[in-house]
Amino acid sequence: MRLARPLGLLTLLLGAIAAVPAFADCTDSAAPGVDWRRCRMDRRVLQGVDLTGAHLRDATFDRADLSGSVLDRVDAFRAKFISAIMKKARLEEARLAEADLTKADLSDAVLRGADLRRARLFRAILKGADLTGALITGADLFNADLSGAIWVDGRKRCADGSLGLCK
Repeated sequence: MRLARPLGLLTLLLGAIAAVPAFADCTDSAAPGVDWRRCRMDRRVLQGVDLTGAHLRDATFDRADLSGSVLDRVDAFRAKFISAIMKKARLEEARLAEADLTKADLSDAVLRGADLRRARLFRAILKGADLTGALITGADLFNADLSGAIWVDGRKRCADGSLGLCK
């Protein structure tokens, strides 16, 4: 009877250790579905990479170059892309709620169906971007350049000089 108790405790302890979630490996190569949660990818050159379905929650990509990259269906909740270069990036159905895209260059980016609720797009460059179906409730678009962008309704193209509002 005395051995049963230590074995039971050992089993319980091993079960608890196995239940601890694995942490992201920030050294993993860029690939679809990569887990870069809470990773610092600041100033990285990631041009043209495919990050479809990647886990980027709370990660930082400040001043990173993601030009031409595919970020469809990424979970980038509360991620930071401050001053990131994201020209011609594809972010279809990306979860960018509460993300910080301050001064990010999203020229000609595709943000169809992206969740941008409460995202910070202060002074972001969205020239020619496609925002069809994007959720923008509570998004901070103050001084964002929307010149030539396709608005969320999928029909209206913003006039040149549209800052903060699609005119």
